[in-house]
Amino acid sequence: MICRFFLHSVNDNNQALQPRLNRWILLLSLVTMLTCLTGITPNYAQAAPSTDTVQQLIKINDPSSELKVEINGSVVKLTGTITELESKQRIINTIAILPGVTDVVDNIQLHAMEPLSLAPLQHDAQQFWTKTLQYLPNLALGLAIFLVLFWLSHPLARLLIRPLTWVTQSELIRLVMQRSFSVLIILLGLYIFLRLAGLTQFAVAIISSTGVIGLILGFAFKDIAENFISSLLLSVQRPFKLGDVIAVEGHLGVVKKVTARATTLVDYDGNHIQIPNATIYKNVIKNLTANPRMRGHFVIGIGYDAGVRKAQDIAMEIMNAHHGVLADPEPQVLIKNLGSSTINLQVYFWVNAETHSVPKVASILMRMLVRAYEANEISMPDDARERIFPQGLQLVPSEHLHDDSLLSTKHITPQSTEQSIQQARQQQNKKAQQSMDEAHNGASDDISSDTDDIRQQAAQSRDPETGANII
Repeated sequence: MICRFFLHSVNDNNQALQPRLNRWILLLSLVTMLTCLTGITPNYAQAAPSTDTVQQLIKINDPSSELKVEINGSVVKLTGTITELESKQRIINTIAILPGVTDVVDNIQLHAMEPLSLAPLQHDAQQFWTKTLQYLPNLALGLAIFLVLFWLSHPLARLLIRPLTWVTQSELIRLVMQRSFSVLIILLGLYIFLRLAGLTQFAVAIISSTGVIGLILGFAFKDIAENFISSLLLSVQRPFKLGDVIAVEGHLGVVKKVTARATTLVDYDGNHIQIPNATIYKNVIKNLTANPRMRGHFVIGIGYDAGVRKAQDIAMEIMNAHHGVLADPEPQVLIKNLGSSTINLQVYFWVNAETHSVPKVASILMRMLVRAYEANEISMPDDARERIFPQGLQLVPSEHLHDDSLLSTKHITPQSTEQSIQQARQQQNKKAQQSMDEAHNGASDDISSDTDDIRQQAAQSRDPETGANII
């Protein structure tokens, strides 16, 4: 195309120069074609591999070999010793097929390893010692930093949690935060030690795995974690304190100890009861000593023939006169219900639970009321509806009903009637005097609270669970 273009472009007047011009154009076309063909010819020559690449291949084929590598252009020269012939051939063949390598100069000497030879072990020990000397300054510095942080972890943790005392008074929260800061400081020292020792990836793995391990342990020890968190909440909210009398899940006793796992109660039988903190936190807590005033009550029944107002007044007089019953709030005597044979009176009274026992005061009041009602001829029948004949009952057959000897009665004189009335009055006065004596002697009865005794027993008894109190 180029030649034809130039031929048509030449003027017809230059016919003499046309053969010479054709030869030059043909020569120029040949030169141009050769240049294009030379430019598109692929270049198969590649650069020789680096020394590090050859060393890595040697370590892969024989980790125990120590060979020196020299590369001059495309020629690789290997110098050193090796213990196995197979390893030598494998190394040479591997390097020979590398791109850019045209020849491998073999200056490797074969030294067969003797049976039970300690040469490899000595070689490894020598390498280890060389690396140890290389990293010894960093190891010493890292170990020193770790020991210093380990020793300062507790003082630094106490210093860091000092502002926490302005927020909460919970001993458990302060203890947990202090231990958490201590662990973080120790982990920081361990991380610095591993970094200086050249174990950076291992240090990062330890720090990264801490959260995963915590998550796994949280699932594995769910109940323990629940009790621990409940102990934190109990220490913050403080629904009770040591020495309080509480009732939880049907257990009544004095609080002796509260740890991170459970709360120890001592009941009024002297038994130690350990209740998990999660159970206490999730259930109803009845604190019997938060308010020292405690109300007691009992029921007493009187007959329908008795005066209800009189019975109530007598009960009020006895309770007002007893030193164990508080005047404020005042006691009450109310009609609870009407039974089949009795009018049931509900007696309410208040005592100081710190100094007096409610069951003891109730027992003494019931005893005094029974004697006072008997002295004032206030009947207290039961629901059995039974009739008692103290002298017995004589049965008479029907055929002897008209017998004069059986129907005859004893002659009653006025003197005998007056004597019977006097005896009845004497018995009534005697009962009233006994009731008054019991009322006066009631002041000497033991009505002290048993809570102090249980607290003393709890202090003197063996602790079933070790651990520090948290409240």
